[in-house]
Order: sequence, then structure tokens, then C-alpha cells
Amino acid sequence: MATTTTSRKAPDRKAPDRPWLGQWNSTVTSYYLLVGTTGLLTVIGLIMVLSSSTVTSIAEGQSPYAAFLVQAQYALMGLPVLLVAAHLPIRWYKRLALPALVLALALLVAVIFLGSIRNGQQNWLELGPFSFQPSELAKLALAVWLGTVLGRKQALLGSWSHSILPAVPGAVAVMGLVLAGGDLGTALVMGLLVAGAFLVAGVPLSLMGLGSALAAFVVGYVFILQQGSGDRLQRIIATYGAECDETSECYQSLHGLFGLGTGGLWGVGLGGSREKWNYLPEAHNDFIFAVIGEELGLFGTVLVLALFAVLGLAMSRVIQRHKDPFVKVTTAAVGCWIVGQAFVNIGVVIGVLPVIGVPLPLVSAGGSALITTMAALGMVISFARTEPGAAKALAARGSVVRKSLAVLGGAVRRR
Repeated sequence: MATTTTSRKAPDRKAPDRPWLGQWNSTVTSYYLLVGTTGLLTVIGLIMVLSSSTVTSIAEGQSPYAAFLVQAQYALMGLPVLLVAAHLPIRWYKRLALPALVLALALLVAVIFLGSIRNGQQNWLELGPFSFQPSELAKLALAVWLGTVLGRKQALLGSWSHSILPAVPGAVAVMGLVLAGGDLGTALVMGLLVAGAFLVAGVPLSLMGLGSALAAFVVGYVFILQQGSGDRLQRIIATYGAECDETSECYQSLHGLFGLGTGGLWGVGLGGSREKWNYLPEAHNDFIFAVIGEELGLFGTVLVLALFAVLGLAMSRVIQRHKDPFVKVTTAAVGCWIVGQAFVNIGVVIGVLPVIGVPLPLVSAGGSALITTMAALGMVISFARTEPGAAKALAARGSVVRKSLAVLGGAVRRR
């Protein structure tokens, strides 16, 4: 009697399709998450700048919409920058990396000799009626340059010499010039940016640990404990010490907590903040998160936190899915910069970190920060457009939209 044998098919070891995720696991998920969160955070920022600045604007004899109109102008200036950055090919970012870093270094040097001092920090450069912070441009330039350098040397980063040169001297030069102007908060955010780029690039953890220890020593000893830096030391003591002066170094932090505590679950209503009546300094800038908590309550603060978490998730998807090492390293640098700065700002407002003058990205008032952040996110959106399968999917969806509009136009004409 003949016997038949059946061959068993080898199990498919590919990653599961996860159909239950639907569009959340599509090739264009990163793109739409980046576009959506960037737009929502910018709109929330415009609304909250308007709400938190009206009282101070009136007190200064200006229109109640003065700060809002300035922020809206910067947002309109940043929109075309974002659109251009979102459509710029990756090869152009690699070509512009070194010129952008050189320009950023030149502007930072100019700030030291020609810059103006605001809030004790020499970090503004004035060109006629126009003023901006070169340190914001330096963040973007440093992220792109590190992505280019570390991406090219991907296979050699196991060696300390290749990991250090030229990435470490370039990063130290940028952060050193920022610290020379007294802007410790921006330098710390740049440290997060550099750490994210090095980590994703594959730089040895031992080198990163040594670099972090040296940076902590320099910041702690030279820029906090040195003579003339007593204000920074007092802020640290006020945050982590048992007692502090409620009318001096603790004043801003306490009123930020008052705003958050007053909001409750749903807030006192948009425009109903009491702390913005000249009680809370920098209500429309560094401490705008406290006004969000007061007016929109826990719901508003959780919404902002969730949007930044989604923004980080979208950038982590780009890092995981893209094949170009330059894209991976640059996206990691931008992600640690924007999301890290957001959580540093929120940590300051809720009293976990000392006050260091770091704004909330896309939300706080500030022109150079807003435009540069929109440019950086536009660049990451361009990376998301070139994920495997994303360009084809976006082109197909665009053709469907065009066909639908053509059908609708024909139906209207027939009527």
C-alpha cells in the first residue's frame, strides 16, 4: 500500500502584520503623526499666548493682541520654512550640514562681541529692527552636522578616535560659545541633543559616560559654583532645599504651582487665569504650561504631554524604519532636543527642576525658537516621507484625492 507524505511548510518568521492596528501601522503613520502633532501644538501655542499675554500687554500700554500678533507673524513665517524643509531632499541636508555649522559658529562668536543682554544672558543678536537668538539656529545646525559626520563613520564608531573626531570638538565648540553667553539652559538642551545623536549612532557607552562626567563637572563647578553664579546656585537650593524665600528665588516656582493647583480637573476656563495678572513672571513664555494648567486644568496639561509623547513616538518610528544612518542620527538629535526640552520646561514648572529659562517648544512665545523648531520638524517630516513605502503611499493617496475632485467637478458641471 502506497503511503503519501505531506511536507510541512516552514513557519513564516516575518514580523506579524498586526491588522488590528489598521492605519496606525501603515507606511505613512510617522508622516501623519508628525504633521498632526506639529500643527496642534502650534495652534495651542497661539491660543495660549493670546490668553496669557493680554493683561501684561494692556499694562504696558499696548494692544491686548500685541504679543499674539507677533507670535502669529512668526508662525506664518515658520510655515513656509516648514513646507520647504518637508520637501527638501535628504542629499541637500547633507550638503548644507557643514556650511550651516560654520554659519552658526560665526553667529555665536558675533553674539559674544556684539550681542545684547536680556535676563542676564548675552544670547541675542540685533540686526536693525530684527533680533534673534543664534543659539536656536545652532541647535538645528548641530543636529544636521552630527547626523552627517556620525552617519558617514557608522562602521568606525567602535573606535574612540573615530567617535571623538570631529564630532566631539564641534559639539564642544557650539556649547562652549553658548555657555560663554551665560545661557546654561540652552547648553543643557544641546547636551541632550548630542547625547541622542551619539546613542543612536552607536558611540561606545564608556565614551558617553566619560563625556557626561566631564560636562557635569564643567557645568557644576565653572558655571554654578564659580563667583558671580550665585543666582544659579540659589535656584538649585530653592528647588531641592528645605526652605526658600517665597518673595525671591521661590516666587516664580510657587506661583507656577498655584496656577496648576487652581486649575483642578477641567480648569477655570480659557482666559480666566488669575496668575497671568502680573503675578506669574514669564506667563506667556517659560511658564506658559502653568497657565495651561490653570485655564484648561489637568485635561489641558495631559493633552500637551500626550502630544509631545506622540511627537517622540513618531520620530522613534522614523529612526527604526529608515535605512539611512544620517536620517537616524539626525532624527534622534532633533527628538532629544524638542521632546527633551519640552519635558525640561514642564519639569521646571512643576518644581522638579530648578528654573533655567527654557521655553516650551511650539507653545511658548518666541520667534527664533518657533521658526527653528518648525524647520527642524519640517526636516523630520521630509525624512518620514522617504520611509520605505511612504513616498508611494503618499503619491497614491494624492492621486485618489485628485480623481475625487475631478469627479466632483464633473458632477457640478453637469448640473
